[in-house]
Amino acid sequence: MINVEAAVTDSPASPAVRKRPRPGERREQILQALAAMLEQPGAERITTAALAARLEVSEAALYRHFASKAQMFEGLIEFIETSVFTLINRITEPAADAAEQVDGVQQAQRIVVMLLQFAERNPGMVKVMVGDALVFENERLHQRINLFFDKIEAALRQCLRDGAASAGSSTPTVDAQLYSSLLGDLIRGRLLRFVRSGFKSEPTARLQDVLASVH
Repeated sequence: MINVEAAVTDSPASPAVRKRPRPGERREQILQALAAMLEQPGAERITTAALAARLEVSEAALYRHFASKAQMFEGLIEFIETSVFTLINRITEPAADAAEQVDGVQQAQRIVVMLLQFAERNPGMVKVMVGDALVFENERLHQRINLFFDKIEAALRQCLRDGAASAGSSTPTVDAQLYSSLLGDLIRGRLLRFVRSGFKSEPTARLQDVLASVH
C-alpha cells in the first residue's frame, strides 16, 4: 500500500553509490510521486516526462514498471479501492457484543464520514475520484471510477435496507434507495467542491450537522 502523504524523490547521491530499489519499491515511488503531483491545486495535465523529471529518472525507466500512464492511474485507483473498501468492511462487520451493534443509518453515516476523511488526507486521490485527473485518459479508468461509486452506494444501500427492515419499515428497499442516493450525491458534491476550491473547502466541514438534517 502506498503512503500518499510522503513526498518522493530519488536520493541526490551519485549513480555510483545510489542503492538499487527493492523489488516493487520503484513502482511504489512512481505512484507516490504521481499522487503528490496531483495534490498541486490547478495542476496541468501530468505527463510522463514531468513525472520522470520529478523522480530524476528517464521516461523509459517508468515504462519498465508500467506499460502506460493509464496503468499508473489504475495503481492509484487500486489504492483507493483497497483503502476504502477495507474500512467499509470494518464498519459493517457485525459486533461480537449485541449491545454494541450499530443500526444501519449509523453505519451508512460512518461510511460517508470515513470516505470524506480519506479525501481530506489524500487530496491528490480526490482528483482521480472526481475524474479531473482522468481527462483525456483511457475510458476504462472513468468506468472503473464510476463502478467504485456504484459499489459505495451499494454498501450504503445494504446498511440502510437492513436498518429500515429492523425498524419495521414497510418499504425498506425504497427507503434505502432514496437515502443511499442522497448520501452518494452528498459525497460526490463535497469531493468536487474540495477540488474546485483548490483543496480549501474541507469535505468534512459541518458534516455531522448535514447528516443530521438530511435524515
